[in-house]
Amino acid sequence: MRRKTDMYLVKTIVSAKKENKWVEVAHFISGPTRKHSKVNLNQIDKETKEGDTVIIPGKVLGEGEISKKVRIAALGFSESAIKKLKDKKCEAVSIDEEIKINPTAKGIKIIR
Repeated sequence: MRRKTDMYLVKTIVSAKKENKWVEVAHFISGPTRKHSKVNLNQIDKETKEGDTVIIPGKVLGEGEISKKVRIAALGFSESAIKKLKDKKCEAVSIDEEIKINPTAKGIKIIR
């Protein structure tokens, strides 16, 4: 982690490693940035149900549409993804916020 220069990312990794249930996410996001996930909204829509909480260990991109109201926690969101999520009244939060709200990782689904 000493090579990480993004302080937000370092904070998220530290928070995730403190909670046993979040270690898998911590391990994935502590790797090289080029290996972080880039997931489009249409993929999230295919793999979720109404009311799900989804963790994206990377960035959410705005290609496609989302038809369900879901809660998405990710390291980042593209501008088009944020706009589409707001239009559908979906929640978009950081992974660090989700760890604070849900330290036991209950009911989360990880999409890579």
